[in-house]
Amino acid sequence: MKVLLVCSQGMSSAICAKALQEAATKEGYDVEVHECSTQAFAEEIKNGYAIGLVAPQIRHRFDVLKGEANAAGVPCLLIQPQGYTPLGGGKLLAQIKQELGEIK
Repeated sequence: MKVLLVCSQGMSSAICAKALQEAATKEGYDVEVHECSTQAFAEEIKNGYAIGLVAPQIRHRFDVLKGEANAAGVPCLLIQPQGYTPLGGGKLLAQIKQELGEIK
């Protein structure tokens, strides 16, 4: 499953992406996590992602980003602050599973 994580410039999300990747691997899921900036999101989300994740610090852009994801037929979530930390991978994975159901 491909996951796209978006933050303002596509850099601070690297820590969160790594935590999510580690949590998914630990639970036996095949998850590929990519990061991008808000400027790249509209085009990048079209590239076969199962879900788009929006960093908490850009929640003011969530409605726009969600609209872009919806146009691509991809669900989009605002990451809960507890999931956007080096130790929050498990919480973020749980949030994704709640939205998508079982991860494939």
